[in-house]
Amino acid sequence: MKPTRFAALLAFVTILAHTSAMGAEPGSLKWKFLTEGQIVSSPVIAADGIVLVGSRDGCLYAIAADGSLLWKYKTGFWVQSSPSVGPEGQVVVGSWDHHVYAIGSGAAVRWRFRATGKQPVASSPAIGSDGTVYVGSYDNYLYALAADGNMKWRFKTEYKISSSAAIDLHNVVYFGSWDGHLYALEPSGRLRWSLKTGYWIQSSPAIGSEGELYVGSWDHHLYAVNRDGSLRWRYKTGNAISSSPAVD
Repeated sequence: MKPTRFAALLAFVTILAHTSAMGAEPGSLKWKFLTEGQIVSSPVIAADGIVLVGSRDGCLYAIAADGSLLWKYKTGFWVQSSPSVGPEGQVVVGSWDHHVYAIGSGAAVRWRFRATGKQPVASSPAIGSDGTVYVGSYDNYLYALAADGNMKWRFKTEYKISSSAAIDLHNVVYFGSWDGHLYALEPSGRLRWSLKTGYWIQSSPAIGSEGELYVGSWDHHLYAVNRDGSLRWRYKTGNAISSSPAVD
């Protein structure tokens, strides 16, 4: 069996919180969970300690804090998207089978939405305070979906979207596109501004304490952008940036 057929989710995220009570050595492995495909989705931890993660075996997994499987849901293709948890506890995730899924407890599907053009949904959903789901697709669109899964609006860019959206306190939606632009959209879907970089943006933007944005580009730069879309600064690295910034 080829090693690339399997991947283990290592539960480093919960080790330090429990090692003292269990008497385990700090930094020791608590558990690992085996799926039948590579894991490129980032795990999300729900409020009850459940670990949610997708796999290239096409499944979304819900794993208990002790490493046991609670449930899994099989989509039609890879799950590269990282799941998000909505205000009512539903798990929203995209799949390479062209769909966005909202899944409740016990793997019950609440709704699913199909992107146009039979293109993958690799972007991770962002969920607004009103339950609106914002998610990008390889069909070049960012979608705004109501809490029931119906489309509110969509915004077209010039190339694929794998960047995940960030939402500020005013419900402005920010995301990048492979067309090299960072976009800011009003809650209505109207374009507020866009800023062009030198190449693809796969990085997801992070929002700072003053509302400024940080995002990486394949043009080898990390960008800091003001709320009005003007460039604050950019920093050159030695190669493309596809990872997403974190702000302390």
